[in-house]
Amino acid sequence: MSLYIRGTSKLLSQLRYSARKLSIPAASKVHTTQQLKSYTQLETWRAKDVKPQLTRQQRLFHITATKFDAVTVNCPPFAESITSGDIVWEKAVGDSVEIDEMVAEIETDKTTIPIPAPSSGVIEELLVEEGATVTPGTPLFKLNSDGASAAPQPAKEEAPAAAAPSSPTEPAPVSTPIPDTLPPPPPVPSAPMASKKVSDVKITPSIAPVSVTGSRSEHRVKMNRMRQRISQRLKDSQNTAAMLTTFNEVDMTNIMALRNKHKDAFLKKHGVKLSFMSAFIKASAYGLTDQPVVNAVIDDASNEIIYRDYVDISIAVSTEKGLVVPVLRNCENMNFLEIEQEMTSLAQKARENKLTVEDMDGGTFTISNGGVFGSMFGTPIINPPQSAILGMHAILDRPVAINGEVKIRPMMYIALTYDHRLIDGREAVTFLRKIKAGVEDPSIYLLGM
Repeated sequence: MSLYIRGTSKLLSQLRYSARKLSIPAASKVHTTQQLKSYTQLETWRAKDVKPQLTRQQRLFHITATKFDAVTVNCPPFAESITSGDIVWEKAVGDSVEIDEMVAEIETDKTTIPIPAPSSGVIEELLVEEGATVTPGTPLFKLNSDGASAAPQPAKEEAPAAAAPSSPTEPAPVSTPIPDTLPPPPPVPSAPMASKKVSDVKITPSIAPVSVTGSRSEHRVKMNRMRQRISQRLKDSQNTAAMLTTFNEVDMTNIMALRNKHKDAFLKKHGVKLSFMSAFIKASAYGLTDQPVVNAVIDDASNEIIYRDYVDISIAVSTEKGLVVPVLRNCENMNFLEIEQEMTSLAQKARENKLTVEDMDGGTFTISNGGVFGSMFGTPIINPPQSAILGMHAILDRPVAINGEVKIRPMMYIALTYDHRLIDGREAVTFLRKIKAGVEDPSIYLLGM
């Protein structure tokens, strides 16, 4: 049996064009042909109404369609101490995304985990609702990677321009005739008012309505996981530790002069700014080495005291998501430059919301700087399971007595909140005085005093 193939319209047009070139009417039944050898052979085929046969050397023409399936993106694995989180969507169904573009965030107890797009495409379906709790491996959304048009959005319903029903005709006001006579006078009491007791006279207080201006609306917002965890840990700290706060003040004259003298050369050489935080961190590490009980912690499970031979200082940082505490490791071995470089790296991660659980895990002591917001005085709360926290405050010019004379100096109040179950007043006050001495005169580190 002869082998036939249905050609495309383009191939049929080329065949008819070739037939016209040879002055041969094209047969309507011809669909495709092999290469013609001579004019006589084609004449014979046309006379006998023979359809040309297909040889194996001929090339088949076909159209290939590639099918793009939607990719399902699952929740990534968490750190060991995190089991679940709440999802917050940054994109909606039908939005186009590029590779590695943020689609959602998972808010956990300690940090926020970004969910990027694995490839370019269009969000086809969101598999979990906003604020839902997800665990590792949970399907989150479907991504159509062929770049198809966005899913059809429901059309806005146009309200019919129907004429408002006409209000019923208000009745005409009824005219009341004016009376010709005056009303009768009220009865005059027979007994004088003085004959009544004051207690018998009832006075009805007149309550004037309170006029309120302006908007008085309110709305509710669900607490994110990080804020819930922060509130729980702070309340647990108050319920567990016997917190006591001691205060002191630091004369910032020398450290400000040191910073103003070297800050430009420091920035030019190292590429980081010289701040006051490095002085307080170094002074805290110096004091924690001198008073190791402040760096220790109580193990409530075994009723033991754990003394750490290293100093890991947590720096409290306020972000839009809440309070985070990235940790500087082994501060006792760092100098000012290494402290500033590490703080710059952690601050950059915090601004880009890229802090991981490992960046905030641990810590033996915390420093909170409320002075950046203008706080003059405060009592910080211990960050469990630590035993103490240092609070820094604003630098203000105040009159102080220097060698019997009143002088104006830039002063800062500092506060140390400590767990009185472990740390006695002597150790706490001695530690805070070490910080004061180290900030006012950093040369004591070199002398080991």
